[in-house]
Amino acid sequence: MNQMGNIFGTLDTHVKLIEKELSVAIVSRDLNVEIKGEQQASVKTAVEVFHILKKMQENGEIINDWAIGQAIEAARDGAGEDAVSAMKDVITITYKGKPIKCKTLGQKGYIKAIKENTVTICIGPAGTGKTYLAMAMAVDALKSNQISRIILTRPAVEAGEKLGFLPGDLQSKVDPYLRPLYDALYEFLGEEKFQKCMERGLIEIAPLAYMRGRTLNDALVLVDESQNASLETLKMVLTRFGEGSKVILTGDITQIDLPKETGSGLKKCADMLKGIDDIAVVYLTNKDVVRHQLVKRIIKAFEEFEEKDKKRPANRTYTRKQ
Repeated sequence: MNQMGNIFGTLDTHVKLIEKELSVAIVSRDLNVEIKGEQQASVKTAVEVFHILKKMQENGEIINDWAIGQAIEAARDGAGEDAVSAMKDVITITYKGKPIKCKTLGQKGYIKAIKENTVTICIGPAGTGKTYLAMAMAVDALKSNQISRIILTRPAVEAGEKLGFLPGDLQSKVDPYLRPLYDALYEFLGEEKFQKCMERGLIEIAPLAYMRGRTLNDALVLVDESQNASLETLKMVLTRFGEGSKVILTGDITQIDLPKETGSGLKKCADMLKGIDDIAVVYLTNKDVVRHQLVKRIIKAFEEFEEKDKKRPANRTYTRKQ
């Protein structure tokens, strides 16, 4: 399939998406594309979408429904050049030779924050690459000897962090809670190299409760699902790292599994530390979701509903006077 065919999609599926989103009509004749619409602004946006998609394709991006959505958003925001440039830089390369790159401007800002700061706090909805990109940065830092080990951790909320009462050794106890981290490491390193790194202590995966009483030097510490940690626990982690280390906290404050009386410490932590030198607080949004386009719309719908819900007056109970 030629370049224009890739952009148009099988049976013109991509064209239909653009037509629907921008209320335009698109016709291809030979190598020319004709765009018509009642609103000149929509036609202009559609033209920009095709320019962005062409540049994305030249950068090696796969043109799929997600890419079409990104191009439309970038064209509407007048951020076509920035959106394309965000996808150029390679973070790391997997053992299969696949380059791992940013997909959105928000992600590019997130990676920049990790590179330039000792502590990075990233808050955003599911599918924005919070953990995946942080782990890619960690693997790249380990490969290039910027750090001597990676420490990956997350709260084992479902077990109430009381893992000592569960049968089996530590590994078998925490595996179910840390499986998403294993999956990403397998993709980056391959199972054989991952196992060797684990055996040599270059990669350590443990529940958050096991961080107490340690000083972590020359390491990158990634705390995943940080929204499920209390403020006290996050303070413990942020006072553990030593020389040559970085700490990354990631979480989605809309998906808190802690009991109400405990409360999530992530947002409080971000608010408290924002503005301190060498600490970055990054917020990703539904625009940074790199999963199915429908996921973006679902997240947006939930956000709008929750925002309206906050504005509703609380239910009042009236007691009739005797």
